Amino acid sequence: MMSEETKEQDEQAKNTADESTQDTEKETVEVKEPSAEEKLSELNDKYLRLYSEFDNYRKRTSKERIELFKTAGQDIMTDLIPVMDDFERALQNMDKKGDVKTIRQGVDLVYNKFKTSLEAKGLKAFKSIEKEFDPEIHEAITKIPAPSKKLKGKVVDEIEKGYKLNDKVIRFAKVVVGE
Repeated sequence: MMSEETKEQDEQAKNTADESTQDTEKETVEVKEPSAEEKLSELNDKYLRLYSEFDNYRKRTSKERIELFKTAGQDIMTDLIPVMDDFERALQNMDKKGDVKTIRQGVDLVYNKFKTSLEAKGLKAFKSIEKEFDPEIHEAITKIPAPSKKLKGKVVDEIEKGYKLNDKVIRFAKVVVGE
């Protein structure tokens, strides 16, 4: 008899386990498939968060960009302030001393300091005289008859120097071309 009772209990346990497994599967199926409204709500929430994040990014970069433009020249100005001080000292000493030689030396020192500061920032003057005329870096002011045959189509005189800042022309050389 015991074996029959044990068999019945085992069958009941199996049936109960099967029913609970079926219930769990039904619950799992229901959890896995959210309704269309829930999907829409979730996607809308993701969209709003992404939009807000992008909007914050745009505002932050815009603010950083404005700040960068405000302070873009700060480092060059900081380097040029000592040159300004040297010019002021030279002007004060011009009134006191009448020796042209010392004034010339002082102005040469200030010029060299100024030139060195600009070159350290990437500014370089380029030579144009006796070079082939290049409209990419030269601006022709006028044409004159070439003094020699080898100067035809070349730069004869330079009115204003041309300058490059890190290999980009920022001022074209104003030149006279021989023809």
